[in-house]
Amino acid sequence: MRPSPPPVRPRKSPLAPGRPQIGPALWTTAALIALIWVQEIVDLFGFGGRLDYYGIEPRVPGTFWHVLTAPFLHYGFPHLIANTVPLAVLAFMSAVRGVGRFLAVTLVVAVVGGGLVWLLGRGGSVHLGASELIFGYLAYLLGVGWWERTPAAIGVAVVAAVLYGSIIWGVLPGNPAVSWESHLFGFLAGLLAAALLHGRRPGKAAGQKRG
Repeated sequence: MRPSPPPVRPRKSPLAPGRPQIGPALWTTAALIALIWVQEIVDLFGFGGRLDYYGIEPRVPGTFWHVLTAPFLHYGFPHLIANTVPLAVLAFMSAVRGVGRFLAVTLVVAVVGGGLVWLLGRGGSVHLGASELIFGYLAYLLGVGWWERTPAAIGVAVVAAVLYGSIIWGVLPGNPAVSWESHLFGFLAGLLAAALLHGRRPGKAAGQKRG
């Protein structure tokens, strides 16, 4: 008799949960922060701030693709400095679960959140800044805690809420110079990302039903 072939192990998806990836999360977060800082330096000293025109202009034909650039642009260094620390902290906490997941979350927040800003935001203005990502990552971490209900996920959600839960008030209209629309729709997009990536809690197998 021929020996039976060894079992084929399925390839693990980059979106599948696994051990915390602290090293890759650090490098990914550092790359993100470096990207927005280098971009702002080049913009201010090389282009005189003209790259800000690639922010989101609600309902302006031909500019929808700006949803991919707007989260990485800022109105000068004060705006960038204000966003840097919360972006770094929340991005790292999100990326620890896996870089593949983190990139997927970032894409959902940028496209869905930015798309809603483009569709429903105040016209005659340009919406930009990493606060869309900040609110998206915060909502993602809170959503993971809700969907998974594991001690680790709940613990991370509590830490995120303690550190930055107070910013949720930013989803309400207030300062006309602040894009509350980016805050609101970034937050909603982060919840959507959590539902898409973590909607089935561990132990709930597909098709499992209660008697």
